[in-house]
Amino acid sequence: MALTVLRNCSKVLKINVQKFTALQHVSTGVRHKTTIQYATRPDLPKLAYRKLNGKSPGVVFLPGFASVMGGQKAEALEEFCKSLGHSYLRFDYSGCGASEGEMGNYNIGAWKKDVLYVLDELVEGPQILVGSSMGGWLMLLAALARPEKTAALVGISTAADHFVTAFNSLPIETKKEIEEQGFWKFPTKHNEEGFYTLSVDFLKEAENHCILQSPIPVSCPVRLIHGLKDSDVPWHVSMQVAERVLSNDVDVIIRKHGQHRMSAKDDIKLMVYTIDDLIDKLTTLG
Repeated sequence: MALTVLRNCSKVLKINVQKFTALQHVSTGVRHKTTIQYATRPDLPKLAYRKLNGKSPGVVFLPGFASVMGGQKAEALEEFCKSLGHSYLRFDYSGCGASEGEMGNYNIGAWKKDVLYVLDELVEGPQILVGSSMGGWLMLLAALARPEKTAALVGISTAADHFVTAFNSLPIETKKEIEEQGFWKFPTKHNEEGFYTLSVDFLKEAENHCILQSPIPVSCPVRLIHGLKDSDVPWHVSMQVAERVLSNDVDVIIRKHGQHRMSAKDDIKLMVYTIDDLIDKLTTLG
């Protein structure tokens, strides 16, 4: 049974004095960014990524839906990893950001393949996977597919099964209309249009990757951070993940005033402290 620990948002994870100085100076942007590189893959679009070489365990950041590797959390993590000398990689999914392709041509399965390619070809050794929103869903899928490459998981507003759950909660008549039209205007506050256009094929394919209906055989440490005021993905999704994961080392951290993007200064500090704590734990165990 997964051990779920609720931590008050005002509490700060313990870190040693030497590291505290470095962590204090982690901002929401990177002063000297790594350069964009492109991974060429047979029969697949080029994948854009930024890589920082360093010590193990490395950190890999997985963005959310329609998000890119240039977000505040992704950039702050690069600065943090650089300050401690650990390796770090962030990337854009197929069809997103600087990677090749059109976003509408890809789905959860394709983006899962992107993550597995990163783990198989672009990094060395077990990694701490940090997934934001949909990236939290993908990090769980990656951990199931590549347990030997997964040192720990950190989910930020984890959106496991989210599109499928949201669609299934609609009234029957609404679902019929969407199926007849062939697409769903999924409401969002995160773009000018006020919605994302999701095809019915996208939704059906996503069903193949749902994980919350049965135990999740992941045994590594898992940390799940979620905002109580998240109006996109309810915080109880992180609780469901914690309950399903088989690992005994699972903490759920609830931010009382946290919203979905968790990009406020204190949210980012909490994320960094959480990862720093995991690095200490993994280094000690190693």
